[in-house]
Amino acid sequence: MKIFKTISELKTEIANNRKTNKTIGFVPTMGALHEGHISLLKQCKTHSDISVVSIFVNPTQFNNPEDYVKYPVTLDSDIAMLEEIKCDILFNPSEKEMYPEKDNRIFNFGALETTMEGSFRPGHFNGVAQIVSKLFDAVTPDYAFFGEKDFQQLAVIKSLVKQQNYNIKIIACPIIREKDGLAMSSRNVRLSEKDKNQ
Repeated sequence: MKIFKTISELKTEIANNRKTNKTIGFVPTMGALHEGHISLLKQCKTHSDISVVSIFVNPTQFNNPEDYVKYPVTLDSDIAMLEEIKCDILFNPSEKEMYPEKDNRIFNFGALETTMEGSFRPGHFNGVAQIVSKLFDAVTPDYAFFGEKDFQQLAVIKSLVKQQNYNIKIIACPIIREKDGLAMSSRNVRLSEKDKNQ
């Protein structure tokens, strides 16, 4: 697996693969990988010649700064998991790489971003759109894979692709659950057994 920290290095690698007409599949993540993420990567590998995973904890989608600070970071084990499944490329940029200057773009997703989760997390989906658009511009994938667990996010991403005229096919992947039925999530490590049952 090749690991890139900069957009320019990643773009060069993608361009080299394009020369041989290889298709690019992309799984954007914030790390703390689990079987749900791996299921996305498996789908990616069946649809694409080259599999790209990004690991970047995006600050602009956290309306609660404390949540950003506490977000689990497990890069060593993440890399081990990706190598085991033979991921081709990991893009693991710094915050400065992705946001060399403040991103003031405002996206309009209408009711998609203000209902359900959006009503509790103002600005969250705009932050998601900011980083996903930056990642799409860097990776230029043919396919991108998102879990149905984040149902509202999936709808926002599909809207983003339409609005920005990206030539990317968004593939929705089934929810992967724990044995007790809870949807797998990186944040589950922050839950007590009582919280999980609830």
